[in-house]
Amino acid sequence: MTNRRVAVIGSGRIGRAWAIVFARAGFDVHLHDADLKMLDGALPAIEESVRDLDEFGLIDEPAAQIVARITPCASLADAVRDVELVQENIAEIVEAKRALFTELDRLTKPDTLLSSSTSGLPASTFTEGLHGRARCLVGHPVNPPSLVPLVELCGAPWTSAETLERARAIYDEAGQKAVTVNREIAGFLLNRIQGAVLDEALSLYAQGYASAADLDTVMRDGLAMRWSFMGPFETIDLNAPGGVADYADRYGGTYRSIAAARAPFDWSPETIAKLDAERRAVLDRDDIEKQSRWRDRRLMALLAHRRALAKKEES
Repeated sequence: MTNRRVAVIGSGRIGRAWAIVFARAGFDVHLHDADLKMLDGALPAIEESVRDLDEFGLIDEPAAQIVARITPCASLADAVRDVELVQENIAEIVEAKRALFTELDRLTKPDTLLSSSTSGLPASTFTEGLHGRARCLVGHPVNPPSLVPLVELCGAPWTSAETLERARAIYDEAGQKAVTVNREIAGFLLNRIQGAVLDEALSLYAQGYASAADLDTVMRDGLAMRWSFMGPFETIDLNAPGGVADYADRYGGTYRSIAAARAPFDWSPETIAKLDAERRAVLDRDDIEKQSRWRDRRLMALLAHRRALAKKEES
């Protein structure tokens, strides 16, 4: 375990989950939010989440010890003093991020890494004018990072190779699965892949090929069964006797014809309203928060299963 220190800025869902990620790995965490009411509510929410992790056997020490490593800080300066990494989680507004990173560049040590959880804004859009811009990067997680370990690392053109190497080592030490995006691209990797799947699902729904419930079944009980433990390239490599090249020979023409006939979804208000009505028929809007916790607990069960299998394979 480590006694190193990081700062998490923003105490919403993502920020609270990042605090758990680092504290669970032994880091001391300074948690800050400009909204003091949000900050006051952060620790109780974190305690509840850590208790859930304990219930599923996903932590290796008492929950109270993990929570004790997280210190709420009303002052931004206090939060980022003498930390090795700052994980920013504020709103997806480029001007707000630019203003915050300007402050972070001023308040932190010259070698502190400044990482943003942004899901779509390239680091170049809010770090260009900073004296320490070489230490800035995107560390894009999946919601919630305490349960889904992927983190995408993407620098701006001026981000140093050392910054990306150090960041990857820290995230790996925190138990995350870091991947490097080699150059800036809107949406990074995960959201572009997710966007492609979502675009086709919405397009099929808009054209009346299937209900929303049946399309969810296609993913949940079809593609996701394999994709929960292997990626698309490994999947197709195993889906033909001769591997990827054989798969391309067999099915490449089919996929080309599908791509040629695709109808991209235009996010029409009418279709979204129809989809929303279908979802509200099965899940009241007031129950979304409750169902989100159910989702998190299902993720915990999956993590527990994967952890048990890994231990079995090691023995």
